[in-house]
Amino acid sequence: MYADVIIDISHERLDRTFQYKIPEELQGKLAPGMVVSVPFGQGNRSRKAYVVKITQNREVASEKLKEISQIIRERENAEGNLIALASWMSRTYGSTMIQALKTVLPIQEKAREKEKKKLLLSLSKEEAEKVLETCKRKNHKARVRLLEALIKNEELDYTETIKQLKISTSVIKGLQEANVLEVSSCRVYRNPVQKRKREEPLTLTREQKQAAEGILQEWDGQNRPCLLFGVTGSGKTQVYMELIEKVLEEGRQVIVLIPEIALTYQTVQRFCGRFGEKISVINSRLSLSERYDQFQRAQRGEIQIIIGPRSALFTPFQNLGLILMDEEHEQSYKSENTPRYHARETAIKRAELEGAHVVLGSATPSLESYSRAKEGIYRLFRLSSRYGESTLPQVKIVDMRQELKEGNRSILSRRLKEAMGGCLERKEQIMLFLNRRGYAGFLSCRMCGQVIKCPHCDVSLSLHRNGRLICHYCGYETEEPRQCPSCGSPYIGRFQAGTQQIEEVVKKQFPQSRILRMDLDTTRKKDSYERILSLFSSGEADILIGTQMIVKGHDFPNVTLVGVLAADLSLYAEDYRCAEKTFQLLTQAVGRAGRRGKPGEAVIQTYQPEHYSIQAAVTQDYEAFFQEEYSFRQLMGYPPAGGMLAVLGSCREESLLEQAMEYIGIFLSRLPLKKAQTSIIGPADQTIGKINDQYRKVIYIKDGNRERLIWIKDKLEQYIEMNKGFQKIWIQFDFS
Repeated sequence: MYADVIIDISHERLDRTFQYKIPEELQGKLAPGMVVSVPFGQGNRSRKAYVVKITQNREVASEKLKEISQIIRERENAEGNLIALASWMSRTYGSTMIQALKTVLPIQEKAREKEKKKLLLSLSKEEAEKVLETCKRKNHKARVRLLEALIKNEELDYTETIKQLKISTSVIKGLQEANVLEVSSCRVYRNPVQKRKREEPLTLTREQKQAAEGILQEWDGQNRPCLLFGVTGSGKTQVYMELIEKVLEEGRQVIVLIPEIALTYQTVQRFCGRFGEKISVINSRLSLSERYDQFQRAQRGEIQIIIGPRSALFTPFQNLGLILMDEEHEQSYKSENTPRYHARETAIKRAELEGAHVVLGSATPSLESYSRAKEGIYRLFRLSSRYGESTLPQVKIVDMRQELKEGNRSILSRRLKEAMGGCLERKEQIMLFLNRRGYAGFLSCRMCGQVIKCPHCDVSLSLHRNGRLICHYCGYETEEPRQCPSCGSPYIGRFQAGTQQIEEVVKKQFPQSRILRMDLDTTRKKDSYERILSLFSSGEADILIGTQMIVKGHDFPNVTLVGVLAADLSLYAEDYRCAEKTFQLLTQAVGRAGRRGKPGEAVIQTYQPEHYSIQAAVTQDYEAFFQEEYSFRQLMGYPPAGGMLAVLGSCREESLLEQAMEYIGIFLSRLPLKKAQTSIIGPADQTIGKINDQYRKVIYIKDGNRERLIWIKDKLEQYIEMNKGFQKIWIQFDFS
């Protein structure tokens, strides 16, 4: 047996694997993640290394291989566990070991450390008084000010003293050389979380208690991943906190994953109120130094809970006990960089490696998670009613086709305008959600709602600048129509409204209202999320207008009206999940209204009021939506009913990319695959065919057997590695 190891991963030049023999006395004892000692280099100097793979396949001649010297320690430290996780990610998602390592160990170089300096008096007070008198006689005014302050306090902050007493560093250095004072320094870790007054935990309802107790029992039994399925406002966070309390009592740590940075503000506020200074955050808005400090604090055991989006999953806790994944259905948990991992599966694997627990939570679970719960792979727990006296809001669907027929060309329907007016009169708050992020490329008829779709793939066709409509799943093309092919109406085109235009419309309609807008443009600065949400939460604005980021997980007690503009826009993305995303977004949006006992209302504006995803969102009927959508997935062979692998290629030379992807297609057709089990689609352009002068193409492989897809991926990797023609082609693998 042989072991592939990584040696001194902090050095880029050694950031690859080396193979060693496993000596007889260590046979059967080694596992990925263990720390070993190996002879390395010409002098066979003993070096620390991490085992990343155990294999029977020898890469070089046996006589050239050196033996592992000894096991330094088994997988008991955080870094070793993360190395083992990287090894699994590399095999599962189709990346190099180096790419996986750079994902799980994102900060390999030390950021600039922050130090706090202090000035300490080295003499007794009596001796210092004598020095002070001498300084006064010599008229050393700066030294006099400093000595007087030190005699009074004995210890001073270095920076503040220079600033307040207006002295130079040479004055300090002079007294230091005379042994009158000394300068001490200590490492200070940056803490992005502000202190907050502790709050008493809320009393759990009977449903919440049953869920918490059931999850704890599962932990003592099979320890399957647990799915907490609770309607919006049901108090999933309170159950999370109860579980966290139990884990902390055992001296273990917790990772809380949230889908977007926008959720950090309220989540941290709630958790700080319960757990105080045990908490910190990790996200991309922190500086490199701040992120480095949080990882250091986690390794040192100074924090017990970390909150953040996908990257927080790799926090180097020494004794991880629980990974909580809130809003587990969100697509932002899927990485778009190699390795294209999903945080859900990766969290489950990390928990398995470290003996931790996993809890997934959502009001609209992903089809993957809910189907696994129905199969018994996950354990399902439900919260079917809202916390306290709150009830789900009343929902009204407005057919925008009818609005157009009756002469209303505004983005705001008459029903929504009326509801907004009443809400503002009662001094209550409004959220307006524009469902448009990433879905501006298709054509639809404003008269009948018809969307121009691919006849072969049941997805919308994308309008390109040359006036051609293209399907990015199969390559079908057609010309842009001048009239609706369904009703003949000339009112056909792209949806053009954005949040800024809506803000202008609302200002004109309600000039006295105070409006906040939350989108990509208004959240570019570091603390912009916190500022906007804090202003709205404190009642300093009446209306919050935004994209998806405003409808996920926020809890504003005074919001009684939610308006959803262009609800069906997400139905026609080039994605088989578009109905699922639409249902989730609408359900989440509706759930922002009517909390804390106040009655709520939601107005959904749509051109497709009869669509099953919209109808199910209105009634909050997840089960009905699941049955309808899962039947569609079965029919089309899409996940979770089937498996799919996307082979993504990109290159600066279009002709070279076309040739390379054609060769991949030919290679796939020659593999011993049964057409009844495996289907190959493409190559075709990716959704966006060119970014930053890089042309992009894709081949889809459908197969119900995940292991067979991994086998195909492995064969493709071998084929690509053997052929020099692929050296200029960037290839990624993406499992769905």
